[in-house]
Amino acid sequence: MLRIQERSDGDNSVTFSLSGRIESQHVDELRRLLETEQRKISLDLEEVKLVDNAAVRFLSSCDARGIEFRNCPPYVHQWILGVQSSKGEP
Repeated sequence: MLRIQERSDGDNSVTFSLSGRIESQHVDELRRLLETEQRKISLDLEEVKLVDNAAVRFLSSCDARGIEFRNCPPYVHQWILGVQSSKGEP
């Protein structure tokens, strides 16, 4: 189960706090949510307990788009870096 809470950080930015599991079935919903957002986006991952391959690939694409991660669990961060290095991304 994935829970998403939106918090406005002023007129120009928003933080989405994610908690629980981010799995492949959540990726399309997250993608739609982020694509419609016009403000600068941050994802707070402090309460994320589990991610799967599809979620990590999605998070890697978010990072490449300049979306900021807050409180990213170390294992998720390392996994994202591994995905990026296998694609030749910075």
